[in-house]
Amino acid sequence: MFDVAIVGAGISGLVCAQQLHQAGYRVVVVEKSRGLGGRVTTRRLQDTCADRGLSYIFPAGELTKSFVELLYSQNILTVWTDTVHEFKADSQLKAVKTSPLYIAPDGMSAIARFLGKNLEIQLNRRVVGLSLSNNCWHIELEDSDAEVVAKSVVVAIPAPQALMLVESLASSEALDSLRKVEFAACISVIAGYPASLALPPWQAVTVIDDDTLAWIGNDSSKRSGMRSPACALALSPVFVFHSSAKFAQNYIDTEDLQPVGQQLLNKVAKLFPEFANPDWLQCDFWRYAFPTISLADNCLNIDTPQPLICCGDWCGGFNLEDAMRSAIVAAAQINQILQLCPTIPENAFLKL
Repeated sequence: MFDVAIVGAGISGLVCAQQLHQAGYRVVVVEKSRGLGGRVTTRRLQDTCADRGLSYIFPAGELTKSFVELLYSQNILTVWTDTVHEFKADSQLKAVKTSPLYIAPDGMSAIARFLGKNLEIQLNRRVVGLSLSNNCWHIELEDSDAEVVAKSVVVAIPAPQALMLVESLASSEALDSLRKVEFAACISVIAGYPASLALPPWQAVTVIDDDTLAWIGNDSSKRSGMRSPACALALSPVFVFHSSAKFAQNYIDTEDLQPVGQQLLNKVAKLFPEFANPDWLQCDFWRYAFPTISLADNCLNIDTPQPLICCGDWCGGFNLEDAMRSAIVAAAQINQILQLCPTIPENAFLKL
């Protein structure tokens, strides 16, 4: 019996779990994937690693600023660059100064592993149903006779997935709120090149107003100073390309993504011919890459007899700062209902 079961081990789910765990709650995190982080994920391949989801952290508020300072002090994050180049079809590359962008040399999933410290986490466990019995939630798992039992549940996954999970439990008002949330998709292509590739004089390019391509990142430039043997520095350059939402939407039900990835790469090569001939490429599809329409509230209380609360970056905003704030509010609401401790320490997850 757990006090709280959290569905989803993305940043919001992990922050919420740490808030409650450090307050004394018995918490379990249930995650369908084999790793932590959700969209903060790193793929290990070809004797190196590459960030296929979130590429860097940009401190957008007090929470992310404090979080970056903590991770920097732990040697998990370092400064990548303070300049992002912009590209428009009718103009040359333009360098734009920004605040420092932070990356994890061992891969961005190192951030999630840090947040997962001391938590009970069950990976490769897809939640397919929720039911109430004897004042407890019974959490049904795919391909398993076992179940997770908890007094309360936090659903920390994208709204369309949350909708499918709570559809038979929520009021029409809560369901309407979930249906209003919208996400944009993204196709991510990781490509490795010969060591002879002439490296460009930039780390990242944002492509403006293009129907196919949105972003290019020199991922191998992040890997100096890696500590993990699993991310041993490859001799060859590795780049990551992100599609536009419009391009990704055209292939939302495509099973074989390699031809789609090649099509995206062909567009890259038209703009930057040096990227035309990679040694290898790996393509991934992110159906819920980032929210485009979010809720006004920081979390969504489903208003069931036992606590059932949804949180994420789609609650109260769109970015990492909003995901953290949503998680903190969700944890506070759980504590207010269960009242198993006087109060949750403010921003407890920053005290790891």
